[in-house]
Order: sequence, then C-alpha cells, then structure tokens
Amino acid sequence: MRAILVKQPGGADQLYLGQAEKPEPKCNEILVKIHCFALNRMDIVQREGHYPLPPEAGPILGVEFAGVVVGTGANAQRFKPGDRVFGLAYGGAYAQFIAVDEGSVHLLGPLTMEMGSSLLECWYTAYQAVTLIGDLKAGEDILIHAASGGVGTAAIQLAKNAGARRIFVTAGSPEKLEYCRRVGATHPINYREQSFKEVVLQETNGRG
Repeated sequence: MRAILVKQPGGADQLYLGQAEKPEPKCNEILVKIHCFALNRMDIVQREGHYPLPPEAGPILGVEFAGVVVGTGANAQRFKPGDRVFGLAYGGAYAQFIAVDEGSVHLLGPLTMEMGSSLLECWYTAYQAVTLIGDLKAGEDILIHAASGGVGTAAIQLAKNAGARRIFVTAGSPEKLEYCRRVGATHPINYREQSFKEVVLQETNGRG
C-alpha cells in the first residue's frame, strides 16, 4: 500500500510517498481504507524524532482517520465491510489502510469524512475538559490556555455554544489572539505582556 513515510527525523522535507506492507486485522481489529486523516502537533514532534512512541505504534505517522471498513478480524463484531467510520489509533493513519481495534472506532453517521477525521484528538479532549469535567454552564466564565491550538480552538467554540459569559484565553502573539477572538473568545490575553491572573481578577471583581 502507499503511505507517507519519514526518511529521517527532521522537517517536512523528510516526508515522502512510499510503499509499506498492508496491515492485516487481528482478532478484535477492523481494516479501514482511509479516505481522510488529520495532522496533529504530535505528528510533527514524532516526525522530528522527539515524541516517545508507545510500543503499539509503528513507523507510520497519524492517529486520526476516517474511511470505510474493508475487512474484520475473527472476533470483531461491531462493524461490517462498507461501514463508514472514524477513529483514533496509536499511529498508521498516513496510509491507504489501517488495522485498528474496533473499540477505537465509531460510525460516521451524518458526518463527512473530513469532519470525522478531525474530531477525536482535539474536540473530544476539549469536550472532556469543558463539559464532562469542567461542567461549564451558561453564564459562567472560563479561562483557556494555549487557546490558538487545536484543543483551545475547540474549547472556545464549545464554551461559546454552552453560553459562557466571559471566555478568557491566553496566547503569545497578537495574531493568535485575533484568531481566538474570531472563533469566539471575549477576553484575549497576551501572556507575554500581561498577567492572566490579574486580568481575570480585575474583570470578575476579584472572584476569579
């Protein structure tokens, strides 16, 4: 199968389109023909040789994907060939096919391939923080650090959708802060020039 491989640790110029062995699904795995995959910061760090890989990860980059099931392992029961799915893996998404545990995959339903391949790493992380753990309610305030990144971008929009009163965000440049404002932040803070603690306390009358 074709796959995007890495010649040696370094920049994007070390990526090339090559050939890799097509995976075979193990007992609880499904084989997915990939239509879309997402680019994450961890992929860049891995490409540069600085990301500690888990034992399950192979040499092919990519953890988020969407595609169509084309095969199943002997004990896999949740999906059948032809199902449109999206999922999260330890690696291997920069390729035509990926074998992944069926528990890490979901049906796309009405989502497009592009939407499905970009949901899990950032949006589910943000949803867990803002909604499941933070339990943000309408009228409440929220502070989001590293807000111009993928998780931060998702968190801003989730907070806005939840009806947050004030959405404080931190980033390190005017360009990043303007981007945050465009996606819904109400109080952008340049952490290189301001103390986010002081700004939040001032805006909330000392409540925080």
